Amino acid sequence: MVKISQSILTQVVKPGRYTGNELNSIKKDHSQVDVTIALALPDVYEVGMSNLGLKILYQILNEHASIAAERVYAPWVDMEAQMREHNIPLYTLETFTPLKELDFVGFSLQYELSYSNILNMLDLAHIPVLAEERDDSFPLIIGGGPCAFNAEPVADFFDLLVLGEGEEVVLDVLNAYSAWKRSGETGGKPVFLKQAALIPGVYVPSLYQVVYQADGTILAITSKEEGVPPTVTKRIVHDLDAAMFATKPVVPFLDIVHDRIMLELFRGCTRGCRFCQAGMIYRPVRERQPGTLLKLAQDLVKNTGYSEISLTSLSSADYSCLHDTIRTLITTFKEQGVSVSLPSLRIDSFSIQLAQEVQQVRKSGLTFAPEAGTQRMRDVINKGVTENDLQDAVSAAFTAGWSTVKLYFMIGLPTETEEDVRGIADMARRVMDCYKRLKGRRGAKVTVSVSSFVPKPQTAFQWFGQNKIEEIEEKQELLKSLLKQSGISFNWHDAKTSFLEGVFARGDRRLGKVIHRAWKNGAKFDGWSEHFDFNIWMQAFQAEGIDPHFYAGRNRPENEVLPWDHLNSGVHKAFLLREYEQAIAAAYTIDCRRDRCEACGVCPQLTAKVIDWRQEAHA
Repeated sequence: MVKISQSILTQVVKPGRYTGNELNSIKKDHSQVDVTIALALPDVYEVGMSNLGLKILYQILNEHASIAAERVYAPWVDMEAQMREHNIPLYTLETFTPLKELDFVGFSLQYELSYSNILNMLDLAHIPVLAEERDDSFPLIIGGGPCAFNAEPVADFFDLLVLGEGEEVVLDVLNAYSAWKRSGETGGKPVFLKQAALIPGVYVPSLYQVVYQADGTILAITSKEEGVPPTVTKRIVHDLDAAMFATKPVVPFLDIVHDRIMLELFRGCTRGCRFCQAGMIYRPVRERQPGTLLKLAQDLVKNTGYSEISLTSLSSADYSCLHDTIRTLITTFKEQGVSVSLPSLRIDSFSIQLAQEVQQVRKSGLTFAPEAGTQRMRDVINKGVTENDLQDAVSAAFTAGWSTVKLYFMIGLPTETEEDVRGIADMARRVMDCYKRLKGRRGAKVTVSVSSFVPKPQTAFQWFGQNKIEEIEEKQELLKSLLKQSGISFNWHDAKTSFLEGVFARGDRRLGKVIHRAWKNGAKFDGWSEHFDFNIWMQAFQAEGIDPHFYAGRNRPENEVLPWDHLNSGVHKAFLLREYEQAIAAAYTIDCRRDRCEACGVCPQLTAKVIDWRQEAHA
C-alpha cells in the first residue's frame, strides 16, 4: 500500500484529489476477490469524477463479490513532480494499491488529446507503456469509450479494447480472466488474449495486422489468428430500463466539473447530424421508463445529498416523456430543495413552459446549438432546424423574461463558404435585434461560441478533409471583426488543438510512434491550454517521418480502406456513404423515430430496436 505523507500533500493544489475516502467509495480486501481493476480516466480528478460511464461501471463491478473496482486519475503536474521525486507509484484511491499490482487498468478514452496522459499515467505506475514490453507480471491494459471506435493510434499501448457500452462486456472480460486464472492454463497472457478476442465487442490489437500501400494508404486489415473475427462489432445494453445505474456514486470532497446528480434519460440519438460521432456510435435509441427514472432519482438524492438533478442524454429534449417526467421530479423533490436542469434545449422543440419549469435554466440563461449560420449549411449537416425555429425560440424566451442566450456553432464544415461563416454573425445580430424589437430597448446578452469541425470516424463526414490551421484562423478573425457589437461576446477554440485532434481521430497505427515520442519529449495534458505545446508534436511528427496533414487534411476516396473499417459501430458504411452524398446535395434525411426507417443498419445488425416509451404505451 502506498503511503502519502502530509508534507507531500501540503506541496500541491487540491490535495483532496489524492486522498480517497470519499462518501460511497468502496474498499475491498484484495485477498478475498478474484479480479482487481483500476477504472482510469486520463485527466484530472475533477474531470474523471464527472464521467458517468465510469460511475456506472464502478457500481456494477463492485456489486460482484469476486471483483474489486477502484479509481485512478491523472495527477496534476505538481503532484506528479512530488511522486517522481519521492518514487511514489501511481495508486488507486480506494486502497492506495499501486496500479502495477492489479489485474487490469481500464482507461476511458473520451478525447484524442488525452493520449499522452495515458502514457504518462502508465509510466508513473512503473508499467511499460508499450504492450509488447509488458510481461505477465504487469496488469492488462484495457480501453473503451468513443475513441475506441478508432483505437489504431493507441493500439501499441493497449492489450485489449471494448467497443460500445461497457456494462456487460467488461464483466464478460473479467469473468473470462477469472476463469482463465483458475484453469491454470499455461502460455501466459497471450493465451487469455486469444480467448478474449472471441468475446463479442472485444478488440485485441496484437491479433490484427495492417498492410500499407506505397502511397501510405491501407491495403488491408486482417486478423492473424484462425477464429479471430475479421471485424469487431460493438456491444449494447438492449434493455436499458432494466440495466443497473449509478445510484450510489462516490461523492467528492471538492468541486468537480459535473457536481450534481446525472440522470440518464435514454441512450442513442437518431437525429442524424452528419458531423456527430456520438449520434452514430450510440444508436439505437433506448429510453428508460418515467417510473424507473423517478426511482433512480430518489435513490440518488438519498445517497448523495446533491441539490440538483441534471437530465443527461445526447439530446435530452427528445425524451418522449420529458414534460411529464420533469413535472414529476420537480413536484417530488421541491420540498427537499432539489432542482432539475437540462444541459441544453433544442431550437425546434423549444417550450417556454418547459424552460420555466426547469428552474436551473433561468439562473444560467438559455443555450441553443444552431451549429451553422445559414440554412444551406444546416441542411448539409442535417441539423433539421431553421432560422424561423431560432427566431421563434428566442422571441418566446425574451417575451418570458430571459435576456441571456448562448449560441453554439462550428466552422470548417464540409462545403462551407465565407457566406456561411458570415451567417453566424448575422444570426447573432438578429437575435440582438429580436430583443430590441420586443422590449423596445437594448439589453440582451448573446454569447457566440464557435468550435472547429473535426471529421470523426464512423460518421458521414469521415471522408472529408479538415480545414488547415490557417483557414480556421482566418475564419476566426473574420468572426472577431463581425462580432464587435456591444452585448455580443465571442469564444473560439484553438485551431492547433483541433488540428491535432483531427490527426488522431482519423489516424492509423503508425501514429503510435509519434505519441510515444511526443510524450517522451514532455507532452501531457494536451487538452489544457497552459500545457499544450504544439511544437513538441510537430517535432515528433518530423522525427518519425510522418506528415500529419496526410491524416487531417486529406479528402479520402470512397473506396479507400479506412483505419477503423474492422471496428463496427453497427451503422452500415453504405448508409454513411449515402449520407455523405446527401450532404453534398444539401439534402435532409428524416429522423427514423418520427418517420420511416432510413436503413442505417443498427437495429438488424445488433438485433435491437428503438425503445420509445410513449410509443410503447400507445402500442
